[in-house]
Amino acid sequence: MSLTFHTNSQEETIELGKKIGSLLKKGDIIALQGTLAAGKTTITKGIAASLGVKDEITSPTFCLISEYEGKIPLYHMDVYRLDGGEDFINLGAEDLIYGDGVSLIEWSEKVMEELPKKTIILRLEPVEGTNERNITLENWPYEDIK
Repeated sequence: MSLTFHTNSQEETIELGKKIGSLLKKGDIIALQGTLAAGKTTITKGIAASLGVKDEITSPTFCLISEYEGKIPLYHMDVYRLDGGEDFINLGAEDLIYGDGVSLIEWSEKVMEELPKKTIILRLEPVEGTNERNITLENWPYEDIK
């Protein structure tokens, strides 16, 4: 199923993330896609909150993978600095995406060939000059988000 949303602020993007996160289950993988400053880390904050993560969520650009504890473990990955799928596998990410947590992968366009077919794609498109976002969920396996 494909779903489309429009948010008008960072707060609304976080709230949408909470709704998405409340439906996720162990083993879910979300491929976050969008340009720089599209809102990938912002929506991750909402998803993390709904999973019971208490730590502050920051972009894992320089550490590549951040692990957070909650009701379900959250693995937040940023593969921007990787050269492709082989680097992703060598990083040990396969152990996480097939593990007991939820995996969120920023800049996932670089490693899509390494992700399973069940991967949920979350595409964020900022509206230039505003805090608005058009957000599309593809391959969404759960009920409609209200």
